[in-house]
Amino acid sequence: MTAGQALSAVPAAGWALPQNLAAWLDQHADALDDGSLSAAAVLPRLADAGLFRIGVPVAEGGLPGTDIGDAIEAVSQVAERSVASAFVAWSQRVFIEYLLRSPNTALADAWMARLLAGEQAGATALSNAMKFLSGIESLQIGAQDDGGQWVLDGRMPWVTNLRPQGFLVAAAVTAPDGTPAVVALPNGIAGLVRSPDLSLLALQSSNTAALTVQGVRIGPEWLIHPDARQYLPRARPAFAGLQCGLSIGLARRALQAATQTGQGQASRGILGEPLQALGEQVDALAASLIAGVRSERFVAEPWALFEIRIALAEAANQAVQLELQASGGAAYLKPAGAGFARRWREAAFLPIVTPSLVQLKTELAKRQARLAAEAAA
Repeated sequence: MTAGQALSAVPAAGWALPQNLAAWLDQHADALDDGSLSAAAVLPRLADAGLFRIGVPVAEGGLPGTDIGDAIEAVSQVAERSVASAFVAWSQRVFIEYLLRSPNTALADAWMARLLAGEQAGATALSNAMKFLSGIESLQIGAQDDGGQWVLDGRMPWVTNLRPQGFLVAAAVTAPDGTPAVVALPNGIAGLVRSPDLSLLALQSSNTAALTVQGVRIGPEWLIHPDARQYLPRARPAFAGLQCGLSIGLARRALQAATQTGQGQASRGILGEPLQALGEQVDALAASLIAGVRSERFVAEPWALFEIRIALAEAANQAVQLELQASGGAAYLKPAGAGFARRWREAAFLPIVTPSLVQLKTELAKRQARLAAEAAA
């Protein structure tokens, strides 16, 4: 097997990145990264390609013959060309997954068609909740009861896909009885204030901003789940699995670029062996990730998912380093090295997106300490 063969992506069953979308992403990848192209263009383009219907039940408007594993591969195919666009795709598809897993079917019935069509953005502000599950931090939004309605106050400091044209955001709140719950908030609701887009180092066209929650009143119709402690462990594999598509796609594209640079000299020279080995590692990790999400293994064994997430993010960073070595000084020149420079910035994002690698490694270290203590007892 050659290094190039090891890097081939497995198309999602029933869906492959359309050529017109692939060409558009390639043409605008740098502009989507630096924010010179409006983020408003991204969501409709992805929706028109059917990306958000992958892995959704047919009865809900989904694409037949596909599942959540195919959705992960689809996100990775977008990430090969633009991690900014893949970040938006991740947020939208994860929000759709939240509604699919919610006992509040009326909420899904009301919004699913618009989410699938890209007419409404879905934003996931549950990073705080994922940290809460692990005991890293407390929930940042509290709720008080007022005649059967909840009055919410708090803040969401970093949320992606807050499309000004219309969004729903999933948030974890401390319910009046102290139970952590998950709710949806629409952008037009009184008291929900969106900041200007955050000034990021990369991924600028992703509508990433902060939300302030000031006296927001909601009824039970906005409740995604009454107990986040029951709900989120089952939703986490899709949340993190789809997120891993960013690392998979970026790693594959960087390795492909490294393999092809200098008319293929890199794949035949001193870098040939590490390129092939890393390509095979990425494909093996992707296969293990998808198998674990499909089987729901990661619900009971989240640490296995954490290990794969860490390994994929590190592999993507290694791939970009190999691209630099294969390209030499050309990667440091403008405009020839623009694609590499973007991938360098994209790779810098992967270790810090929640759950960050530091947080995951901390959780794994705690688990190892518990196992060691149990073994010594």
